Amino acid sequence: MWSNIYGPEKPHIKRRVEWKRIGALFAPYWRQQTVVLICILVSSCLGLVPGFVMARIIDSAFPHHNFGELAVLVGVMLGAALASAALAVLQGYLNSIVGEGIMRDIRTRLVAHLHRMPIAFFTGTKTGEIMNRVSNDVDNIDSVVTGTLTTIVTNVAIIATTVIAMFVWNWRLALISVAVVPLMVFPLGPVGRRMYDVRKQTRQKRDEIESITQETLSISGITLIKSFAREAFERSRFYDVGTRLMQLEINLAMVGRWFMASLGAMIIIGPAIVWLGGGWYALQSGIQVGVVVAFVSFITARLYGPAAALAGIQVQIVSALAVFERIFDYLEMEPEQYDPPDAIVLPGVRGEIEFANVSFAYPGTERIVLDGVSFHVNPGEAAAFVGPSGAGKTTITQLVPRFYDPTEGRVCVDGHDVRSVALESLRRDIGIVTQETYLFHDTIANNLRYGKPDATEAELIAAASAAYIADFVATLPDRYDTVVGERGHKLSGGERQRLALARVLLKDPRILILDEATSSLDSESEAAIQAALVTVMRGRTSLVIAHRLSTILAADVIFVVDGGRIVETGRHADLLARGGLYSRLYRTQFRTLSA
Repeated sequence: MWSNIYGPEKPHIKRRVEWKRIGALFAPYWRQQTVVLICILVSSCLGLVPGFVMARIIDSAFPHHNFGELAVLVGVMLGAALASAALAVLQGYLNSIVGEGIMRDIRTRLVAHLHRMPIAFFTGTKTGEIMNRVSNDVDNIDSVVTGTLTTIVTNVAIIATTVIAMFVWNWRLALISVAVVPLMVFPLGPVGRRMYDVRKQTRQKRDEIESITQETLSISGITLIKSFAREAFERSRFYDVGTRLMQLEINLAMVGRWFMASLGAMIIIGPAIVWLGGGWYALQSGIQVGVVVAFVSFITARLYGPAAALAGIQVQIVSALAVFERIFDYLEMEPEQYDPPDAIVLPGVRGEIEFANVSFAYPGTERIVLDGVSFHVNPGEAAAFVGPSGAGKTTITQLVPRFYDPTEGRVCVDGHDVRSVALESLRRDIGIVTQETYLFHDTIANNLRYGKPDATEAELIAAASAAYIADFVATLPDRYDTVVGERGHKLSGGERQRLALARVLLKDPRILILDEATSSLDSESEAAIQAALVTVMRGRTSLVIAHRLSTILAADVIFVVDGGRIVETGRHADLLARGGLYSRLYRTQFRTLSA
C-alpha cells in the first residue's frame, strides 16, 4: 500500500462500507429508476394473474364445461404475459442505462482521482495493482450495479404482493406457505461474512497477478527476461501465485455451498408441505382444489424462488462489498494538494527561481536527499546542475513544478512560494524533458500536440525542425500521422528524445527543465540539438542536468551538487580553476569529450 511511502502503515481497521455512499452512485439516475420501479410494481401485480386465472379455470370453467369462460380466462392470462414482457424490455433498457452509466462514473471518478495523486503514490505502488483496481475491481461490481438492485426490488415486490394476496385469499394456507421462509434467511449472516473475507484475499492476490503480468509483459520487462534467460523462473513464479489464487477461488466457490443446496431443497419441501396441509383442509373444510393448486404455483414461482434469489443476492452483495471497499479506499486517499484557498494565479511566469534553505527527504524515508540547498537563478538564465549520481540533482528540479514539496525551506518562482501558487498556472509555463522519454501509443502529431492541442500543422513542423526531427518525420510514409507504438518503441532512443523536445518546444514554456535530455542522442544528433538549444533556451530560464560538456559549457551558472548540498557555484572556467569537485568530475568524465 502506498501509505508505506508516507510513513508506518496504520493497523487495518475493519469497517463497514457506507450504504449511503453506494446509494449516492445511483442518485443521478433517479428518473430512470422511478420508471423501473413502476414497471416492477405493475409486473408484480400482473404476475398474480396466472394464479388467480388457474384457480378459476380449475374450480369454474372445467366443472361447468364452459369453453367461453375458459377462452376469456386464457386470453386474460396471455394479455398479462404480453404486458409483462413489454414492461420487461423497457425495464431491461433502463437498467442498462443506469448500470453502464454508474460503471462509467465510477471509472471516471477513480481515474480522475488517481490523476490527482502525488508522484510518491505512483513510485510506491505497483502499476499492476493500480490497473487491477481501475479495471478488474470495477468490472467485479458490474453485476451489482447493473442488475442486483433491480433484482432485489423485483423479488421484494413479488414476495410482498404474493404474501398479501395469499393472506387475503386464505390465511391458513398462507401461514403454511411462509413457515419455511425463515429457514432460508437465517444462515445469511455467517455465510456473507465468510465470503467477504475470502473475497478480500482473492482481490489482493489478483493485484499480485496483475502486477506480475504488467511487469513481465511490457516491452522493457520481456526484454529483460529474455536477456537473462529467465523464462522458466517467471513461469514458475506466475504458476505459484496462480495456484494460491486458484485455492482462494475454490474456497470462495465453496463458501455457503451447503446453504445454497438447502435453498434448493426448500423449494421442493415447501410445496410438499402446502400440498399436505392444503389437501387436508380440502378434505376437512371443503377448500377448492383450484385454490390449493394456485397456492402451490404462487409459492413455487413467486415466494420460494424469489426468497432463494434474495438469499443468493445477499451473499453476492456482501462479497461485492469487499471490492467496493477497495475502490473507496483509493477514492479516500489524500490527493495532491493542488491549491490553497487563497492561491495566487500567475498571469505569466517570468522565470525567476530561488531555493531558500531547502531540505527534503522522500516521504516515509529517513534519508536526507537535500540538505539546506539555497541558490538563485535569474529569469532567462541557463543553470546547470552537475554532481555524482544520487547527489540530488533531479530532486531539485522536481521541486520546482511541485512534484514534491520541500520538508523545510521555500522554493520560489517569481518571488512566490510555489505552495501558494495555483498549480495549473505554475505548471503551464514549465516544460520538462527527461532521460526516460514517454510517448503515447498514438500518432506523432497527437504526441506533439499533447502540450498544445490546438497547434497547427505549421507549428508542428516548426517545433520538429527546431528539435532536428522534421527531416526524419518527412521520410515516414504517414509522416506526422505515423503511430509510434507502445511507449514509442518503433523509434530509436534519439528519435524519441527529439520528439519529446519538440513537444516541449510546442508548449513554449518560460521555464525549461532538461534532465539528461540529450543522453540518448548520438554525437551528430547531439551536436544538432545543442545548436537548437542555444536558440530554444534564449529568453527562457533553463535548469539543465547533464554530464556532457557541451551542455554545461552553455550554462550561465553551474551548481555542483554533492550529498544533497551545493558545494560549488560558478562558471565553467572558474570552477576548473578552483580544482574542487567539478574539476575532478571534469577530468574523469569529460576528458574524452574535450579531446
